[in-house]
Amino acid sequence: MIPGAKSAPASLTETSVPPAASHVTVLLHEAVDALNIRTDGVYVDGTFGRGGHSRLILSKLGTKGRLIALDRDLAAITHAQTIADARFSISHTHFSGMAEVLAGLGVDAVDGILLDLGISSPQIDEGARGFSFRFDGPLDMRMDQSRGKTAAEWLATISEKQLGEVIRDYGEERFAKQVARAIVKEREDGHAITTTGQLAKIVAGAIPKVEPGQNPATRTFQALRIFVNQELEELSLVLPDCLKLLRQNGRLAVISFHSLEDRIVKRFIQSEMDRDNLPAGLPVRARDLPQPRLMAIGKAIKPGKAEVAANVRSRSAVLRVAERTGVQ
Repeated sequence: MIPGAKSAPASLTETSVPPAASHVTVLLHEAVDALNIRTDGVYVDGTFGRGGHSRLILSKLGTKGRLIALDRDLAAITHAQTIADARFSISHTHFSGMAEVLAGLGVDAVDGILLDLGISSPQIDEGARGFSFRFDGPLDMRMDQSRGKTAAEWLATISEKQLGEVIRDYGEERFAKQVARAIVKEREDGHAITTTGQLAKIVAGAIPKVEPGQNPATRTFQALRIFVNQELEELSLVLPDCLKLLRQNGRLAVISFHSLEDRIVKRFIQSEMDRDNLPAGLPVRARDLPQPRLMAIGKAIKPGKAEVAANVRSRSAVLRVAERTGVQ
């Protein structure tokens, strides 16, 4: 077992620990159903969070089944260690560490992988994590607080040009240049930006027009969070690994929460379905064309009205599912 991979004590009866009160698992049944669970299968929950998906997967596995969970958040790791089940293990790692973790556990193929790309409610609601402008806390934003620079540390050194690009590309903020200019000016005036309250105030002063019902800091906070945690890069790295790890008929289920993530997932699945997309007129026989390694299962799934009414944070979720073919 590699460092960081921790298995829970042996027991098959204690898989239903109470979930964190403030966290509601999005698309819980839809995502787990999409995996088409085999009782003796091996599955990966790439984002344990507070364990909603993991617990439901475990409830569907038999005694020979296995679930390997990952998370980069130390609080999630602590919560996962309350699950006492010999079929379950948890590892502290980013998406890009998935293949290494599985190799260290002696697993070379799995029957399903679930990636929940959303930030969890406990992360948002804990002011000290620095994810939300609703609380005036330290400007951290790291999902893994054991390593890497905080958002405050990035803002202390990043150039105005690069900052503008981050806010534009990751936050899709049309006033990105104005926001970047205001942040850098604050820094140049000798005021270190170290709290979420400071940042939110600067952003609000730089944006001339805001969509109704949206806080002016929303897009900038999203952009910095994605940048600090390298979320899109991690997603781009793990998808090809998922393809290699899935055995034939294995399922990949990915829940995304904004268009940047969903676009990466959609294009990846499509690219693996359209491997024969060659220029017209080539003297190639059909059997010689590259065959698809993934097949999309159904259309994108979104939360129903009842789920959105019960949990407004689910409204932007999109679930995409694909199945591994036998083609290498």
